[in-house]
Amino acid sequence: MRMLYILMAVCLLDVQPLTAQQRFPSSGTITFEKTINLHAYINKRIKERQDEGFSKQFLESYKSANPQFKRLNSKLSFSGSRTLFTPVPDLVTQDFMSDAPGIYQANIVYTDLATGLYTCQKQVYGDNLLINDTVRAIQWKITSETREIAGYQCRRANAIIMDSIYVVAFYTDQIHVSGGPESFTGLPGMILGVALPHDNATWFATSVDLTTVPPTSIVAPKKGKAMTAAQMKAKIKSVWGDNSFGTIWWLEL
Repeated sequence: MRMLYILMAVCLLDVQPLTAQQRFPSSGTITFEKTINLHAYINKRIKERQDEGFSKQFLESYKSANPQFKRLNSKLSFSGSRTLFTPVPDLVTQDFMSDAPGIYQANIVYTDLATGLYTCQKQVYGDNLLINDTVRAIQWKITSETREIAGYQCRRANAIIMDSIYVVAFYTDQIHVSGGPESFTGLPGMILGVALPHDNATWFATSVDLTTVPPTSIVAPKKGKAMTAAQMKAKIKSVWGDNSFGTIWWLEL
């Protein structure tokens, strides 16, 4: 009988760390779906260009030939304090709108939360750029609102980024990594949902796989002309001037 108690105690000791690891994982892969309301996106561009005549006709034509929503998938791998966000290739037939900032999804974002640095490989009007900079400091305001995303209980937080972009995020404290899709970070847990209510786009996790990700697979991208975020913004404005106002912030995500 004494031996039985000893064996039971040993089993409990073996199981307890595993259970804790499952409850508070520090490694895994999250699949996100980005949804863009194309019709609303185009309406906003029309107002910015103040070209009501031709643009209205064009919009109606585009609406009749295309679905209202475009959906794109991506993966966020994480291990310890490092994350890697990568897009899943879009297999849907491409059209001229597919290359518009905010609609296409090409960013590869590596974030080291321990050092506060990130590297983002992105395409900007046909050029491959490699942005190396500090992680954006987002002043989140956590609320009491909650919702379930991909099987995890999440809490809402709100913020303003880039002076005027309203962001709603949902994070879970069941995953103790302060990462998220694209360049969204800084909450006390993993961000599983992001919405830009005034800009017609959302990112929501559809699944969470807690299979351990080898740390060696989470590495920074290397392709592109290296520059800082400020240098990229100046480069875009020098080429496109005020015409880039409506989309330039999308390129900074």
